[in-house]
Amino acid sequence: MSNIFESQHPLVAHKLSRLRDKETKSKKFRELIREISALLAYEATADLTIAPREVETPLETTVGAELKQPIGLIPILRSGLGMVEGIWGLMPSAEVWHIGLYRDERTLQPVEYYNKLPLEPTVSVCLVLDPMLATGGSAVATIDILKKWGVGKIKFVGIIAAPEGVRAMQEAHPDVPLYLAAIDEKLNDIGFIMPGLGDAGDRQFGTG
Repeated sequence: MSNIFESQHPLVAHKLSRLRDKETKSKKFRELIREISALLAYEATADLTIAPREVETPLETTVGAELKQPIGLIPILRSGLGMVEGIWGLMPSAEVWHIGLYRDERTLQPVEYYNKLPLEPTVSVCLVLDPMLATGGSAVATIDILKKWGVGKIKFVGIIAAPEGVRAMQEAHPDVPLYLAAIDEKLNDIGFIMPGLGDAGDRQFGTG
């Protein structure tokens, strides 16, 4: 699993434990989602291409660097929304494009309901954002859409994954690396990650 990156960072582990805690309220839950997302994005963007840029310091001219590739953040609605702000803080020039998918509770398959991507790609690297990689259906469908759009490089950034979701992603999109805070034990019989953290959307938006 050379393209599976499960974070070993102590800060990620610490914040993830607080995120899982059933006593964590929505406000704090949202803060933790933002913080963990930024830490994961730091790892996921380590190979971005840079170009030299001349910089005038108060003392002399030196050569610095700037990002060369336009980046797109693709939050899977609705729970992926909470990940945007933390990553946007690191890359304020990144474009944000929304793709709306919901999971049919009977079939557990993704159903697309929102997609406003322009006809031609405006970015060369996309980070697909979803806190929970459960069955993998929504992530696979989103990446299908982005590949048809013509994006050259795609990465998935999530917080908790089930082995079933990881397997689905590797089978459908083996070229897409996964950056995760943790890979949990399994899915239960209604498609929730165990031990997981419950419904990430409901816990973020106070609707559970």
